[in-house]
Amino acid sequence: MKILVTGGAGFIGSHTCVSLLENGYDVLVYDNLSNSSEESLRRVEKITGKKVEFVKGDILDKEKLNEVLSKDKFDACIHFAGLKAVGESVEKPWEYYQNNIAGTLNLVDAMRNNGCKSIIFSSSATVYGDPAEIPITENCPKGTCTNPYGWTKSMLEQVLSDIQKADNEWNVILLRYFNPIGAHKSGTMGENPNGIPNNLMPYITQVAVGKLKELGVFGDDYDTPDGTGVRDYIHVVDLAEGHVAALKKIKENCGLAIYNLGTGVGYSVLDIVKNFEEANDIKIPYSIKPRRAGDIAACYCDPSKAKAELGWEAKNGIKEMCEDSWRWQKNNPNGYEN
Repeated sequence: MKILVTGGAGFIGSHTCVSLLENGYDVLVYDNLSNSSEESLRRVEKITGKKVEFVKGDILDKEKLNEVLSKDKFDACIHFAGLKAVGESVEKPWEYYQNNIAGTLNLVDAMRNNGCKSIIFSSSATVYGDPAEIPITENCPKGTCTNPYGWTKSMLEQVLSDIQKADNEWNVILLRYFNPIGAHKSGTMGENPNGIPNNLMPYITQVAVGKLKELGVFGDDYDTPDGTGVRDYIHVVDLAEGHVAALKKIKENCGLAIYNLGTGVGYSVLDIVKNFEEANDIKIPYSIKPRRAGDIAACYCDPSKAKAELGWEAKNGIKEMCEDSWRWQKNNPNGYEN
């Protein structure tokens, strides 16, 4: 089977390419490299010993998408491409709606024009807003999103669901990720943010490697055991394997399906700091800062549906996530620029 992977040079995309190649799939990556590096794909090839086809292109470029999809027969698309920083989306809502929504509409149009009607969509736990229940199941109603990034994911879930309902030849799987951290065990691939990291773990590892002075913890007055925000952290390699499991589901002509991908365990910000310090014997200085707009107290899932229907569950614990994140950063202090 040949899979089109949009945004395949990014953090989750590149790790998913490793899993796909190791499971016998052929892969073509389509990425504009705006927040990623082609070096990540060279590392994928080194790890797997297999070739990754790469086309530099933007999902806003409708002609290029049609050209790529018309040249080859793709069995499915895994769609990662999109802007993804919560804070930036509040400052630049137009750019987020334009890129994520218009770009995905272009992609789906090119797919249907060229007979590829199976898509796995990279969604997010942000669609639950401030969740009505914890742990969150797939039956939990979608909430009021707290930022434009979350709204793009929520709206695109609706768009893709409506397309599938109108045309039952489509297979649409919506994967709602919780908080991916960790890195490939080899220490050669990991999260490589541009500039100051938006996410907790790369911030911690950049403090550990001496690039940043201290970690800012946004809020210590939430209704959680230690007052800091609680999230469901999942190892990126486990998340990547979830996409392979979803592809197997598509072969059954699954129609529309939705799955939470997480561990089902919630860790606070200070839990992560403590676990990182213990796993790697490094002290992480931090200071408490005011809450960030749009943040919620707690968010973790019930992943039992993915286990029952996909045969998938997370295998790596918090210790592995912390060790692997640090191994990547320590070996690559400047990310893929080394």
